[in-house]
Amino acid sequence: MFGAFPPGLILILGGLLLPLVPRAFRSWAFLAPPVLVLLHLSGLEHGTQATWSFATYELIPLHVDPLAMVFGWIFALVALIAGVYALHLRDTGQQVSALLYAGSGLGAVFAGDLFTLFLFWEIMAFAAAYLVWARRTRESYGSAMRYLFVHLFGGSLLLGGVLWHLSETGSIAFTQFEATGAAWLILAGFAVNAAVVPLHAWIADAYPRGTITGSVFLSAFTTKTAVYTLARGFSGWDVLIWAGVLMAIYGVLYAILVNDIRRVLAYHIVSQVGFMVAGIGVGTALALNGATSHAYTHILYKGLLFMATGAVIYATGRSRMTELGGLFRSMPAVFWFYMVAALSISSAPFFSGFISKPMTIVAAEYADLTSVVLLLHLASVGTFLSVGLKVPYFTWFGDEPARPVKVKPLPWNIYAAMGVGAGLNILLGVWPDPLYAILPAGPVEFAPYDLPYLKKGFQLLLFTALAFFFIVARLRPKPKVQLDTDFIYRTSGGLAWNWTVLPVVRFFAWWERFSWEAAGAVARVGQDPAGWLRRRFGRLLPTPPAAGQAYPGTESAALRGSMTLMMVVLLVTLLTFMVRALF
Repeated sequence: MFGAFPPGLILILGGLLLPLVPRAFRSWAFLAPPVLVLLHLSGLEHGTQATWSFATYELIPLHVDPLAMVFGWIFALVALIAGVYALHLRDTGQQVSALLYAGSGLGAVFAGDLFTLFLFWEIMAFAAAYLVWARRTRESYGSAMRYLFVHLFGGSLLLGGVLWHLSETGSIAFTQFEATGAAWLILAGFAVNAAVVPLHAWIADAYPRGTITGSVFLSAFTTKTAVYTLARGFSGWDVLIWAGVLMAIYGVLYAILVNDIRRVLAYHIVSQVGFMVAGIGVGTALALNGATSHAYTHILYKGLLFMATGAVIYATGRSRMTELGGLFRSMPAVFWFYMVAALSISSAPFFSGFISKPMTIVAAEYADLTSVVLLLHLASVGTFLSVGLKVPYFTWFGDEPARPVKVKPLPWNIYAAMGVGAGLNILLGVWPDPLYAILPAGPVEFAPYDLPYLKKGFQLLLFTALAFFFIVARLRPKPKVQLDTDFIYRTSGGLAWNWTVLPVVRFFAWWERFSWEAAGAVARVGQDPAGWLRRRFGRLLPTPPAAGQAYPGTESAALRGSMTLMMVVLLVTLLTFMVRALF
């Protein structure tokens, strides 16, 4: 439709033009760019490439291959669904930022060179930070600033690695990396956006404090763009296997502990992305297909989870499980939409997660990584325990809080978006062939509905549900704050200020005082040089003559004239030497 035009720029241009649309039609106009992107993707062929000249480099803002297309399809689709969810919104700033955010993620996916990737990487950070800040609370402002600084730090690592790689190879092409120092630095930059532990705390800090609609967008793009870059550049790196396993376990443990319903979901982004990172580390065709398909389904069910919990916050104004309870009578439809997503993330048969997550675990099993398989199964149990059982039980059932919950009606578009999301999660769960046909590593050698996989899936769910009802009292949420690695940069601000910023501030304050005092002294000397000399060196100078008298030896006019001529010659000589020295 647009020829060899980068799809991400369609969303970005749409975002920049959106404020020109009349306010009454702006929310509907938001849907046009994602629709255009979907139409454009349907006409792109593998191998299509666009090159733009910049200085002495050839930039590749469009490079189409199977890996890019998988992420391109799901990014455009979720931008459209999230746009429907936000139809009631009348905040132009959020609408523009959401399109810039989605467009930069899409631009990074189709970038064929590292400079283009970095450009979209930084746009994504600023646009996402605005979606957190736009909630306009003191907490969201602090979270947005921390989010921005963390991602600028990650972007600095990425840029440093790119420049190092350019100096070593002379190339900016984005391909599979060798294990060099530059590649490790680039990997560190990607790891920040992928929320690899211990670089993950920004996600649990920012996403729960984002706007209701903004968090739906946030759940889709940043971490999955990082998954794409890891699959593109670092497939088969063993370090990613154990980094992914750590993420899977760590995220689940914190999700079980926390009280805020969206913070539970944020920690589960860490955990589920851990499955993808581990699959990329395994690096086989089955593992890459598993990681890519899991990223696809994760965007769908995680978006639905954030839509359902956002609906709860919209209707009640509350997000902590200790302040919720008994909502099923007033919000039954939201509960059922939530449960579709919860069963999907828990890999329940006939839901989307069942056709993707087990593929990664089976790939690890084929690679004889027994401990990895066991730990990923353990993480799956924790996922159902927290998202599938704890959150719905204490939010929609359980004891009602002491302060009654008032529920206001939801806009129709919120129900419509959740309905589309739930339908897609069920459709993919029972009919995975369309997704399997576009996966990047070739034909999928995995049949999720073979009897052994079905049996294992139902066993994990049933035994986890049984365990939950034995320990439900111990899982009751508590109004506490769980410390995480963000504690380091939250509490070290004073120390960093005292040791880095304050010495610089004090130096410049001293320099400013010194400059003013020196300027004042020069001004005073210039007003009366002879007087200043007399005051400073009066004992060494001859006593000045009284008024009307001449200095001894100056009575002769010839002597005065010769002295004047000598001073002129001396000055001309000095000036001549200075000019020669300078030029």
